[in-house]
Parts: sequence; structure tokens; C-alpha cells
Amino acid sequence: MAEQKKMTLVQLTVLVAVNMMGSGIIMLPANMAQVGAISLLSWGVTAIGSMAIAYGFAQAGLFNQRPGGMSAYAEDAYGKSGYFIVFLLYFFSLAIGNVAIAISAVGYLAVFMPWLSSTPIATCIGVIALVWLSTVANFGGPSVTGKIGAVTVWGVIIPVAGLSVIGWFWFSADTFGAAWNPHGMSIGKGMSSSIALTLWAFLGMESAAQNSNAVENPKRNVPLACMLGTLGAAVVYILSTTVIQGIVPNAELAKSTGPFGLAYAKMFNPAVGSVIMGLAVMACIGSLLGWQFTIAQTAKSAADERMFPAVFAKVNRMSAPVVGMIIMGVVQTVMALSTISPTLAEQFNALVNLAVVTNVVPYIISLSALMVMMQKAKVTQGVYRRNVAVALVAMLYSVYAIDASGKDAVMGGMLVLALGFVVYGFLAPRFATAADPERAA
Repeated sequence: MAEQKKMTLVQLTVLVAVNMMGSGIIMLPANMAQVGAISLLSWGVTAIGSMAIAYGFAQAGLFNQRPGGMSAYAEDAYGKSGYFIVFLLYFFSLAIGNVAIAISAVGYLAVFMPWLSSTPIATCIGVIALVWLSTVANFGGPSVTGKIGAVTVWGVIIPVAGLSVIGWFWFSADTFGAAWNPHGMSIGKGMSSSIALTLWAFLGMESAAQNSNAVENPKRNVPLACMLGTLGAAVVYILSTTVIQGIVPNAELAKSTGPFGLAYAKMFNPAVGSVIMGLAVMACIGSLLGWQFTIAQTAKSAADERMFPAVFAKVNRMSAPVVGMIIMGVVQTVMALSTISPTLAEQFNALVNLAVVTNVVPYIISLSALMVMMQKAKVTQGVYRRNVAVALVAMLYSVYAIDASGKDAVMGGMLVLALGFVVYGFLAPRFATAADPERAA
């Protein structure tokens, strides 16, 4: 039997970049424009922090290849409680992120159906409708979901990457200069104000190390691909969000519900802008469809490991965890209602900040376990020192990102963490009993 062909460094690098460049970027130019072009400075800090995080996870994935990803890494240092808390926070961050993706889709749909952005209630109804549409669509199982997502993601990547290249022909230094610092912020304030937004575009890099078994020379190529893929995505993000500030006047960009469509309309004509809007809607819905299934499947995996209520493990005859999907649909509906804001952009910002907090706390917990993993693997002193240095940069950046997300997001994250320990209190006895037979007696 012929040996299965494995991915090269270039192929894995492209895969990593494409996985990150989903719908996370699609509303960012409008949100960053509310601060001004000075917010672009945050890309540099986030790019360095994100590459450090990606490298840390690439190394952790080589030392620990058990199912569970970040949760499995945390278990090495913190046991079952570490596994559960990382899983729960990451699980909620995905759910929050889904609502933000639905808001992005509604923003671009509003060009075709203006009533969707006419009032906060109308926007919220549109978001909830998309959440449930993508939930019900997944009742048929995973066979079609992955294929749809693999195609629709290009509805974002092609326009965003294209703008990074051709947009400079329409770039105006005067327009960019006027947008630089309209609110007179200090460099530090301008930078920190958009850290959460820029990190949002990189979320998903933690999955980059999951393909190590299918890669040539994984010890060399997986860390390299994680770094290069993250760097490639960073270049596209920085170029696209910079050039758009020199094409669309800042005040107009800040109010836009479909910034990339607006940019293409300025560059060519409204018809081309409408095509880009349509592609963006397609990409967001495809992304939402895939992530809804991923959330339900993540909950099912945890339930199978007795780390989550058993109801999440129930599947229908199409292998879809329908009950879990319905429960998460209700949770996301509550999130959409609880974050309702005067404008679509404000609601998007609130959700992104909360998603970042609930995502980077698991980053810190799982990356801090890298030291235990390396000790068990008995790595050389040189490898240990290098990985500790990179992991320290990643963790300190993550702490900075939490602080930059604002007090409301930190409070929300703390509430999720507290509820997590409430739930784990009921799950812990089964693991304590298994670990200590005498205690059970």
C-alpha cells in the first residue's frame, strides 16, 4: 500500500493563513475608523503577540497530541479542572464569536435590506434569525457543512487580499492623513483601543497545530508554518485595513455597515460594491454554519469525556448533536439580546471584546502548561529556554489584551469563569473518586 502523501511546509502555511482569514476581518475597518488610522499601530503589537501564541501552540502540539487541543495541554499542568475551565471558556468564546459573525453578516445584508440596520431591535432580530437559520441547517449532519465552509471562506479572502494589492492605485495620502488621529488620542491610547479588535482577526490560530500527523517533518514544519501563516495573515490584514483608510473618508468609513463593499464601490462603481457585499454575506453565513457545528461538536466531545452534561452527547440519526445545538442557539439568542446596542458597530465591539477575554484566558492557562510538557519530554536546555521566552511573550501579550478589552468584557469573562467553577463542582467528584479509591470508600 502506497504511503499517504503529506503536506509540505508551503501547503501547511497556506492552510494556516486561510484558516485564520475567515470572517473576523470583515467589519474591522469600520470599527477601527471610529478610533482613527492611529489604531493601525495595534496591528504591529498583535502580529508579534499572535506569532508568539501560534508558536507556543505549535510546540505544545508536538509534546501533547491527545484530543482536546488547549484543554489537553492545560490538563498536563492543572489536571481535570484545568481541562474543564479551558474548555468552557473557549466554548463560550466560540458562541460569542458566532453572534459577532452574525452581526457582520447583518451589516452587509443591510445594504440589500436597509431595514435591518434601521433600529437596534431590527438588527437584533436579523442576528437571531441568522443564528437559528445556521443552527437548524446543521441538523442534517456534518457531510455538507465542511464543504460549504471551504468554499464560502473565499468570499472574504479574495476581496480582502485583492484590496491589499490593487487598492493602492486609489490610495490618497490626504484622505489617510485626515483619518490618522481625528480624536487627538495619545499613541498608547490609540494603540490599546484596538488591540481586542485586531486580536479578534487572529483567533483560530490555536487550531494551527492540529495537522501535525499529516505534515512532512512536523518538528520543523509545524512551528514554521504557524509562524509564517500568522505572519502572512498579518500582512494581508495590515495592508487591507491601511489602504482602505486612504480610499474611504474616515467619517464615512466609521458609519459603514459594509466597509469592504464601500471601498470597492469607491474604487469602481456601486455594482461592484454590491457584488463584494454579496460575497461577504455568503462568507459570513458559511462561516456561521461551520462554527455552529464546531461548537456543538466541541460540547459533544466534552460530554463524551464526562466533562459536560450528558445531554450534549445525544445525536440524531444524521450524527448531529441536535439537543446541544438547540441549547447553544438559545444561549446565543440571549447573548444577542443582552448586548443590544444603539448601533451595529457598538454591539459588534462589545461581543468582540468579550470573545477575546474568554479566548485569551485559555491561551494563558494552556501555554503556561508548556513548561510541564517540556519537562516531561526532557527537552534540551536550549529548546526549553527558547520556548519559555516565546511563551512568556505570548502570555504577557494575552494579559495586555485582556486589559485592553475593557472592564465590561473582563467582568463578563469573570462571570463565565465563576459559573464554570459552579458547574465543575458537580463534575469534580467523579474524577476525584477515580483518582482516589480510598476517598470514595
